[in-house]
Amino acid sequence: MPVAKREEPSVEQNQQQLQRILQSNTLRNSLTLQQLLQFLGTRAIEGNSEGLKEYTIGVEAFGRKPDFDPKTDTIVRVQTHRLRQKLKEYYEQEGIHDQVLIEIPRGHYYPTFRFRVDSLERQELDGGEIGSIADLEPNANVHSTSDRELIDTKLGSVSNQIQRYFSGAIVATVVLLLTLSIGYFVGSYQAHTAVAGENFAAGTSRFTHNPADPVKTFWTAFLGNDPAPIIAYANAVFLLDDSNDLFRFRQGASDNRGARVDPHLAREFASNPTLVANAGKLYYEDGYTGTGELESVAVLATLFAQMGMKPTIKTSRNITPDDLQQHSVILLGSPFQNIAAAQLLAVGDFTYQNPDSRREQWRAQIMNAHPGPNESSVYLTERDPDTQMLKRDYSVISIEPGVVAGHNIAVIGGLDTKGTEGATRFLTSHSGVEELSAALAAKGIPVINGASAGKDGMPWFQALVLVHLEKGDQVLSAELTAVHPLPHRKSSATNAEDSSTSTKK
Repeated sequence: MPVAKREEPSVEQNQQQLQRILQSNTLRNSLTLQQLLQFLGTRAIEGNSEGLKEYTIGVEAFGRKPDFDPKTDTIVRVQTHRLRQKLKEYYEQEGIHDQVLIEIPRGHYYPTFRFRVDSLERQELDGGEIGSIADLEPNANVHSTSDRELIDTKLGSVSNQIQRYFSGAIVATVVLLLTLSIGYFVGSYQAHTAVAGENFAAGTSRFTHNPADPVKTFWTAFLGNDPAPIIAYANAVFLLDDSNDLFRFRQGASDNRGARVDPHLAREFASNPTLVANAGKLYYEDGYTGTGELESVAVLATLFAQMGMKPTIKTSRNITPDDLQQHSVILLGSPFQNIAAAQLLAVGDFTYQNPDSRREQWRAQIMNAHPGPNESSVYLTERDPDTQMLKRDYSVISIEPGVVAGHNIAVIGGLDTKGTEGATRFLTSHSGVEELSAALAAKGIPVINGASAGKDGMPWFQALVLVHLEKGDQVLSAELTAVHPLPHRKSSATNAEDSSTSTKK
């Protein structure tokens, strides 16, 4: 029988599938492939295939210089090949039940979006044998327009095939089992989709096509006209011995990674002088950072790429004066771990404090100098009393003016690394930004609209965020606990301008 042609996936379905893959475990640790898929996928969804050549991808997606030569630099071909492999891996594992298939045909860079059809249907039409229900392959002409239609189509196809081999009660039993199995699959899929729709990152999937998106509005106001913001993550200093053991080094003079440590400095400033004294030769090591900060980098980089930005990612210890003068900067991690945050964090009502400078593990505090109604003066990391696993963490989001007019600084730091991640996801979600905007308005702080908070168009404030955790390292949700305005602080450029004006008078 002929197969009736059905619609292609909608733009919204394509966007959701693109975000699902970008946020998958398959691409979780590959920022390069995320950037490439985001760039190619957005072009395809927008229907913009013009100029999608190897040179364009190298320059716009990977930040290569204008003299980029694809003949000598094969990054585009190599990464596209890797992306095809990762897409195949994704659909064989995590995305085995996804309805929309994204492919990059060989010899091309322009992705295709299509519905995939159950292999049983195709084999029935071809007169083949029964295959696996999960064995789904792409078909440009056939797809299901709803979950219910997907169930009906699969059950009808499977039932017809089974009747060729079985009859009577056996058929009824098999069909019943298949109904329950597929119903469970669709129910789980719908539940997962519903949760994902409320999840933090889901809010960023629509702002490319929705100018009123609150997330885009907030970050546009923060970034201003800076197309290349700086994202700086914490890289705390450790002392490394010949057994590859690490000792925390919180203060004191330090050198470049791999340099020998003076034994006297090690004993004086290391968190555990007794252990350090018996450790033998020690070397400076600053190549580690928290998983929450890395997750935050991925979330922000994906968001900015969707906005057409090309962020620069670096460690906090590599922030330069030029970075602060020429760009807006986002600092990830608390002042305990992020040296740039410790130096640049504005003085406000919320401050970080550690009662014991040599011991920090979940003992640090966030102090509230002026508690409002239903606010506490101290906020601590909370742990399960029986298992001691982390259950809650607190994080401060500080939005402050940069060192020059037109640029801003954001410091997002939790007491624990997962607090940083939770606050970042809060600040890149629709629900989070909307909740924050409402709280700012209630406090009399200009609402985020890109042009209502002084010359820079950005309100300056501190927000305290409560982050709920699962199994100690999985961010479940985040909610706003308090928001306080920052005392007005002029940028260096504004001070210079005022000084010049005063001199003229």
